[in-house]
Amino acid sequence: MNKDGLVLTISCPDQHGLVAKISSFIAERGGNLDELHQFADGRAKRFFARFAIDTSALESSPADFALDFSNLAEEIGAQWEWREFPSLVRTAILVTRTDHCLHDILWRVKTGELPIEVTSIIGNRTDCQQIAETAGIPFHHVDMADDKEAGFREIDTLLKEQKVELTVLARFMQILPDWFCQEYSGKVINIHHSFLPAFIGANPYLQAYERGVKLIGATCHYVTSDLDAGPIITQEVQPVEHFHSPADLVRLGRDCERRALSKGIRYHVYDRTIIDQNRAIVFPD
Repeated sequence: MNKDGLVLTISCPDQHGLVAKISSFIAERGGNLDELHQFADGRAKRFFARFAIDTSALESSPADFALDFSNLAEEIGAQWEWREFPSLVRTAILVTRTDHCLHDILWRVKTGELPIEVTSIIGNRTDCQQIAETAGIPFHHVDMADDKEAGFREIDTLLKEQKVELTVLARFMQILPDWFCQEYSGKVINIHHSFLPAFIGANPYLQAYERGVKLIGATCHYVTSDLDAGPIITQEVQPVEHFHSPADLVRLGRDCERRALSKGIRYHVYDRTIIDQNRAIVFPD
C-alpha cells in the first residue's frame, strides 16, 4: 500500500512503549496511521519502523509536523527520515551495453509503477543511447577507456548538476571508486547475478551451467566500497532444470535481474528500506 501522505522511518535503541509514544504523537496532531511496519532486533537491541501517515486532517503542515517530531526523536535517540507523498525521486540510470534492465525501468516508469523522474541516462558506451533518445531522456556518454577517474568525476558533476537523489546501476559494468561510494552512500543501487562470488569473471552463466546449478538468481543491493558486498535489498531466484542450456540460464537470469532491480528501486523510493550497518531492513509492500 502506497497512499499519499507522509512516511516516517525510524531507527533507535529498542525500549518499552515506542510504538505507543510515536502513535500517540501522530494522533494528537490529527494524523492517522495508514500502515505500520516494525521490527525489534533482539540481538542488537534496536528498533526499526516505517509509519505511513494520512495527513488529510493534520493540524499543521507535514513539514511542521516533521519538525515537531524532532523533539520526540531526540528523546528516544532516533535516527529518522520523512518524505511527503506523492513525490518523484530524481534518478539517474547508469548503463554500459546490456539494456534489459534499462528497458524494464523505463516501462515501469511509463506505467506509473515507479515514482521516479529519470533525469538522464549515463553510459560509458553508446549502446543504449538510442533507447534514451526514443524515450526523450538526455543521454550522456562518459568515455572511461583511458581515464576512469576522470570519467567518475564527470559523472559526479552530472549527478550534482541534475540534483539526483538516487543512482541506479542498470548493468553498469564499471567498479565505482571508494570516494564515489562514500559520497553517495545509501543512494546508489546495483544489480548483479547471484553467482558472485562463486562464479567470478567472464560468462558466469556458462560456469553455472557446467557446475549443474539448480537455482540461479539476482541480487539488488546498495553500493559500498566493498565490491558487491553492500546491504542487500532484495533477491530473486529461479529453478534450473537439467535440460536448460547456457542460453536458457541467461534468459532466466535476466528475468531475475529485472524483477530484483525494479523491486529494489520501488522499496527505496517508497522509503521501505532502512540501512543498518552491513544490512538493509526492508518492509515490502
